[in-house]
Amino acid sequence: MKKFKFSIGRKIGLGFGVLIFLTLGAFLLTQQTSKKSKQINDDINDIFSPSVTSLQQLKLLLVKSKGLINNWIWVASGSDKAEKKELRLLMDDLFPVQKKQLQRISYKWKDAERMQIDSVFLSIDSLFSMYHDLMLQLDKMEDYSENNTLAVFQSRESVTEGPIFSSTTRTLANLEKIIDIQKNFANSVSNEMNKSLNFLQLAVMILTIALPVGGILIAFFTVISIVQPINSFKRILLGMGKGVLPTEKIQNRNDEIGEMGTALNFLVDGMRSTTEFANQVGSGNFGSEYNPLSGEDELGQALLKMRTDLAENEKLLEAKVIERTEEVVKQKEEIQSKTEILEVLYKQVTDSIFYAKRIQEAILPPRNLVRKLLPNSFILYKPKDIVSGDFYWMEEKDGKTLFAAVDCTGHGVPGAFMSIVGFNILKYVVNNSGITEPAKILDALNIGVNETLHQSYKGSTSKDGMDITLCTIDYKKKELQYAGAFNPLLIIRDGTLIEIKANKFPIGYYVGEDTKPYTNHVIPLQTGDCVYVFSDGYASQFGGPKGKKFMVNQFRRTLMELHQLSVDEQKSTLDSIIEKWRGAQEQVDDILVIGFKVN
Repeated sequence: MKKFKFSIGRKIGLGFGVLIFLTLGAFLLTQQTSKKSKQINDDINDIFSPSVTSLQQLKLLLVKSKGLINNWIWVASGSDKAEKKELRLLMDDLFPVQKKQLQRISYKWKDAERMQIDSVFLSIDSLFSMYHDLMLQLDKMEDYSENNTLAVFQSRESVTEGPIFSSTTRTLANLEKIIDIQKNFANSVSNEMNKSLNFLQLAVMILTIALPVGGILIAFFTVISIVQPINSFKRILLGMGKGVLPTEKIQNRNDEIGEMGTALNFLVDGMRSTTEFANQVGSGNFGSEYNPLSGEDELGQALLKMRTDLAENEKLLEAKVIERTEEVVKQKEEIQSKTEILEVLYKQVTDSIFYAKRIQEAILPPRNLVRKLLPNSFILYKPKDIVSGDFYWMEEKDGKTLFAAVDCTGHGVPGAFMSIVGFNILKYVVNNSGITEPAKILDALNIGVNETLHQSYKGSTSKDGMDITLCTIDYKKKELQYAGAFNPLLIIRDGTLIEIKANKFPIGYYVGEDTKPYTNHVIPLQTGDCVYVFSDGYASQFGGPKGKKFMVNQFRRTLMELHQLSVDEQKSTLDSIIEKWRGAQEQVDDILVIGFKVN
């Protein structure tokens, strides 16, 4: 017969078996006690607490009805008096609802308690029937007259000493008994739940002590049987992980640890042999001898294959290195040549754009002309790129000042080309037609843009145009005329912002039968008025703490806050506000804001 061996696995299994048994016992005990406590708690929440609450509410209704019937009998009043309406509501609505609620709860009561509450319901029904008779006798004001003295006297006697009084007193007493019974039930069940919880607390306390003690004992035996030998293996394996092979042999033991030691000694011997072979191959000695540990030794077979592959790859690499070196030198020369060409092209394009900027700036009204035609004004002009799709225009015609803020399709070079087209057509229309009315100028500008860009021809796919705000000021009449395509006119007068809306179609989009006339607005000016025209670039700028657009409403609030400043201060403040809002964000569009104060 084979001798029983108390191995490491059996030792650990026994220790953990004890822990599992104690844990399972704690779980079952907790589960049973929790289930019982839950049932008791459900009874309290579903039966006893609602029962006591509903009974007390019924008692309050009965006491309140007693006071209301006394008021009905003793205080002469009409049928529409509030206390009479309240009594009818209590008898016809509130009591039936409370009765129905108690009947729904009482089906879980014991038979005796259900019979008691049914008796109370019958008593209340009888009592309310007597109330009803009295209410019919003394319903109107004339029922309290001297002609009805006997009925009044009998009603008051019934309420104070007679059947109603005795029935009310008896019903309240019976109801109070039922309330006490339900309270006692609730207290009894609560005490039972407390006992269960106390027992569970004691059991948990005992198991809390037993589990750590069991764990300590298991840990002690585990350290002696496993941890100390494993620590020895760990030191050896950590050294091997760093490439250091142990010099001493592991002693044999007649258990699983001993078997692991024998396997580790065999592994160390194999690694010494493998290390020596790898050193030989690494030094270029591809003819060194090596025998794998077994036919299943994957590492040994891989090393043999590596020796063969390295010998072949060494020859191939030498040839490829020479070939690739020649290719890299050739590619470097080609890249250097193309880079030089690109640098020349980039400089030519940049120089051309800067020259275009000088041309574009040349068509803008000079500062001295702005001061002459539009005194006490500012112009905030911030192109997105080197050149801009926004431009401002100013002219004097027949003693009147004409000025415009124009936003062409696109920005950068495309927008700049459109701005030149728009500037020339606008200047031509004003100088050759004699028109000073803004709406008519925009009508002519619309036709001119379409003809210039051939957008009036069938089959044209181009839809380039511009948004514009155009104003004419007659300083003698103190009158401003305005017409706009998409961009409105803002006037701040006496702290109130006035918006003159633009037509919702741009210049250059509608031709032929689809052409729409622009609307002309005539606005009398007052001293102190602040007038603003602008493109959509300011409000469209992204930034702020959440990276959102500045938006039109915030732009209007900003103008309201700073319109009382001087025009120079307004310009610098608007500039600093939008730059702070933009932060590290890229400017998304050209920005143009023109403002002036009426003297």
